[in-house]
Formats: sequence, C-alpha cells, structure tokens
Amino acid sequence: MSIEIDITTGDAAWPAVKPLLSAVWPPEVVKAAPWGHIVFAHADLRVMIEADGEIVCHVGIYRRTGTWNGRKVVIGGIGGVATREDCRGRGYATLAINAAIHTLTEERATDFGMLFCEPHNNAFYEKLGWQTFNGPVYAEQPSGRAQFTAMAPYVFKIKRLLREGTIDLCGLPW
Repeated sequence: MSIEIDITTGDAAWPAVKPLLSAVWPPEVVKAAPWGHIVFAHADLRVMIEADGEIVCHVGIYRRTGTWNGRKVVIGGIGGVATREDCRGRGYATLAINAAIHTLTEERATDFGMLFCEPHNNAFYEKLGWQTFNGPVYAEQPSGRAQFTAMAPYVFKIKRLLREGTIDLCGLPW
C-alpha cells in the first residue's frame, strides 16, 4: 500500500475531493445535521491523503483575519475533515490535521488554529491537542452576522492560545 499526502489550492482541488465529501456527507445526512442549513466558506488549501491512488481523507485549510475581543487576529481554520468510511481508524485524519497545522505554523502568519466539531468528535480533537473555546463566536451568513452555535468551537495554539473571549470570524464559517 502506498500513501501520499498532497496540499493543493482549494478551488483547484475541489473536483478531486467532491466525491469523497459527498460520500461522507450525502444530502440526506447534511439535511438532518444541526449545521445543514449553514453556508460554509470554501477552503483556501486542501490536504488530501491518497491510498493506492484514491483520495481517502481530506482536511480544508482556511486563512482568515478575524477579531478576538475587538483586536485583529489571523485565524487558521480547519474544516471539512472527512475520511472514507472503509478507511477510518488508520490515522489518516490525524495525519492530515497535523499536516494542516504544520502548514499554518510554517507560514508564520497564523495566531491560532480554530475548528468546529460535533460532540461525537470532541475526544478525537482533544487527543490531538485542541482545546475548547469558551465564548461566543460570530460568523457571516446570507442573512447577516450571527452567533455561530451549530458546532462547538475548538482552538489550537500556534502563536497564541485564546481560550475565552469573543471571536468574530469576519466571514463565513468553515
């Protein structure tokens, strides 16, 4: 078995990852999810893991200047974490998330990482060093700016660890 990790621009890689994301989150699953009505941002970069020539895991990377307690911060978003069902439990998501964090760290512009997750994934992210953010998070939607409560916010220290306060994503969530 051969494994390859590729980091590409978000829009250019969309055709390659769309089948995986559609398989992991088919329309009926999205419709029933607490976040199914939300408009999400497009990834700036995509981490893709291929096993034997097929994409089996994806992580989106989002770069955003937002605010924390009214001060500008550079947020490195992680989203769209998906592993093909028959390939779960092999460490692919951990590998892809670590590659995304490494990319954001090496760019030297990102203050902290941020992701949003459903309760069944909390332990997974905590095991990887992500910590809960205790405070409101605001994001844009077609109807305007609103508090983002569909999933729990988690943060990761790159330059800073911001665990509480108010974050405004100054754009769509990821």
